[in-house]
Amino acid sequence: MPMLRPVPALALLVALAACRHAPEPAPQVLLLGEVHDNAAGHAARADLLRERIEAGWRPAIAMEQFDTAQQAALDAAMASCADAECVVAKVAPAKSSWTWAHYTPVIALALQYKLPLRAANLSRADASKIVKGGFADGLPADVIARYQLDALPGPLLAAQETEVRDSHCGALPEPLVSPMAKAQIARDVVMAETLRAHAANGVVLIAGNGHVRTDIGVPFWLRRDALASHATGFLEPGSDATGFDAVRRIPVQARPDPCAGFRPPTPG
Repeated sequence: MPMLRPVPALALLVALAACRHAPEPAPQVLLLGEVHDNAAGHAARADLLRERIEAGWRPAIAMEQFDTAQQAALDAAMASCADAECVVAKVAPAKSSWTWAHYTPVIALALQYKLPLRAANLSRADASKIVKGGFADGLPADVIARYQLDALPGPLLAAQETEVRDSHCGALPEPLVSPMAKAQIARDVVMAETLRAHAANGVVLIAGNGHVRTDIGVPFWLRRDALASHATGFLEPGSDATGFDAVRRIPVQARPDPCAGFRPPTPG
């Protein structure tokens, strides 16, 4: 058997010094998508986030489901509530399109581990202002300038316009398509701003798959700030996986035909 040669003392000290001074990994900016009505997808995402947190990660949690104007109310609820249902009851409007039961596991994680919970989305009121009057009516001037929203890349705007048409089953009047695409872009920019503000210590975004796409969603705007991120889409079978760093396939959620309401009634 060959004899092990002792490591010279100087070489050992150099190696130890290198370990001590090696740069720490950059805090991670993680984006986790969703199909809004897919219960299995929400459960799979909550499990993934729980695993990361139980392994020691302590990010801020930013959520599309809360508007930035709700942050003060959200802070008060997180300070006074013992459970996620209490937070939702105090902050969510009485009439809401969100199925809050899908999000209580994420809020519960924030409460359990005392993680910052950030309201990430543009308000409906400001989005409506942008549809009617443009970016300047709903966003601060410094945000418009930083992200150069007055000079949108043509391919990005065209892709968002396609998304708006498709999500309305081709029934949206064409003059509304571009203004609504700009409102969607504004939402992505506001979410990017929220992540940028908390990136130093690590942050995760909980949002729809469209918002976490690397080609046209929040990561596109993060790159303008030279901020790296990792986006995971939670996709039903057959959904296009373009625009994600990773994909988790989830079962199809049974639902009525989403385009049924856009079709004229069949003559009786």
